[in-house]
Amino acid sequence: MSLELALRATEVLLALAFLQQSAEHMAGFRDEQILHGPRLLLAGLLLFGIATPWVLLGLVIVGLLLLQRFQGPYNGGSDKMSLLILCCLTAARWLPSEQWQEYAFAYLAGQLVICYFISGQVKIVNPEWRSGRALQDVFRFSAYPVSEGLRRLADRPRLLWAMGWAVMLFEVLFPLALFSREALVLALFTAALFHLANACLFGLNRFFWIWLAAYPSLLWLQERAVL
Repeated sequence: MSLELALRATEVLLALAFLQQSAEHMAGFRDEQILHGPRLLLAGLLLFGIATPWVLLGLVIVGLLLLQRFQGPYNGGSDKMSLLILCCLTAARWLPSEQWQEYAFAYLAGQLVICYFISGQVKIVNPEWRSGRALQDVFRFSAYPVSEGLRRLADRPRLLWAMGWAVMLFEVLFPLALFSREALVLALFTAALFHLANACLFGLNRFFWIWLAAYPSLLWLQERAVL
């Protein structure tokens, strides 16, 4: 995968994620519409590859205004990943040499690997995750499950223990996938299914789209490292 193809794939996926995110705010408060209206327009231009460097710069400015409006990344990890991808893409399109463009894009790939590994490392040192109690509490007490019927999963501790360990082991072992193209493709497919499950079970739909937008950078970096 060439650098240009990977950048373009990331731009398309990021544009789709931004279109979804901003559409949710168009029925909100007036000040949110003022910010997300231009963001919708810019995301549309990015989707079709129109004036891409300037559009990315405009999206960065809107992103900073949104940080000010909500006093930080109000939607947590998905907003942080959105800004990370956006800043890396903008740097890759504005830096003067291909070498520095590659550095900016490789940084995104590296951060993606670190995100998965740290997420697993934090869980695996937590006794409540190792025992399965953490997932039980999520299903029993949190506001995340999209259906009340899903809360009955809290009464199946063995299943949740197995699910918890599957997630932890996958995340901490994720960096090993970089040693093989086939393993990386399988790992990314599994990760996408994981985020899709979170969207279906907990309504975390933003995580699915925005994490997918970072995958082309890792596919490109793995192939670039082999070459």
